[in-house]
Amino acid sequence: MGMEEKKEVQQKISENHVNEKVSDKEFYSILKMVSPGTGLRTALEGIINVGKGALIVIENDFLPPLLDGGFKVSCKFTPQKLIELSKMDGAITLSKDLKRINIVNVLLTPNSKIKTSQTGSRHKAGERTAKQISGLVISISERRKEITIFYKTRRYKLRETSEITRKANEYLQILEKQRELFDMYLENLNRLEVRNYVNLSHAVRTIQKGKVIQKISEDLNQYLIELGNEGKLFETRLKEILYNIENETNLIIKDYANIDYKKSIKILDELSYEELMEREKILNALNQESLGKIVQIAGWRILSKVGLTEPEISKIAKGMGFGKIISTNIEESVDEEMIPKDKFISLKVELEKLKLGL
Repeated sequence: MGMEEKKEVQQKISENHVNEKVSDKEFYSILKMVSPGTGLRTALEGIINVGKGALIVIENDFLPPLLDGGFKVSCKFTPQKLIELSKMDGAITLSKDLKRINIVNVLLTPNSKIKTSQTGSRHKAGERTAKQISGLVISISERRKEITIFYKTRRYKLRETSEITRKANEYLQILEKQRELFDMYLENLNRLEVRNYVNLSHAVRTIQKGKVIQKISEDLNQYLIELGNEGKLFETRLKEILYNIENETNLIIKDYANIDYKKSIKILDELSYEELMEREKILNALNQESLGKIVQIAGWRILSKVGLTEPEISKIAKGMGFGKIISTNIEESVDEEMIPKDKFISLKVELEKLKLGL
């Protein structure tokens, strides 16, 4: 196969990537590469500070057919070297591991038929190249002093560290308030459950708050990834706020879902902020009919707090039931095949302690 044929085959293969979707997890790994404190981010900000623009491509197997001209420097990457080389025209290529600057002053020749939402020639070439090679291209606007990441089919404009920090603070303040409300709703739900009197409205309200907190934290997580090492203190605070939220919320769902609770969790995870605000949507996810309905629960969440194992809780839930556990006195006889007398007594004592703690 000749060089021209090989180039044509490679180009056709790479063009299949233009509609490739990018997951959040995958994109977050890209953000980490350009987060504050990394050598690459230092270089990008340095290019802006010297009043220059740039088009930087991370090499992969699909890139060579798109390169025209330029010359090899094949030198070790340092922020200062990249800043100096950005003063030349054309694109710059970096090795996959970001340890070397390989080619400079090169023209990118992606397929002009690939759709782009960009206007400037540098950004157009960057977006088309990223789509065609299924890789990473970074474009720096000399005029607007902006850094734009093109990764596969995804585009993202990097923000200044001060702006991200301000946003992260705002999100944390919102989360702290939401956590206070969640704890208040949870305490009320505990109080009702240990007295075996609860309706779906209380459970739905608590699930709603738990899921909203998880969704807000996902948005905040992107800011923290973009902050890199400078976001460590925020990460610590976020972990404190989120402590046991997911576990408690999932156990409530497990108690109140009228279908496989894992299916309910999946449905809830797919709801938008606006949909989570509608209690009917949460009720539907639980496959329940009325918010005011009094329900009998399995007691997974409360029973897990008193030291019972999952198989023991399952046996109680399928046998005598949580309501029977609550209403039966220690003096009364119990089915010892269901739960041994000594464990039943210990359980009742723990439940009483839980009541008093409320």
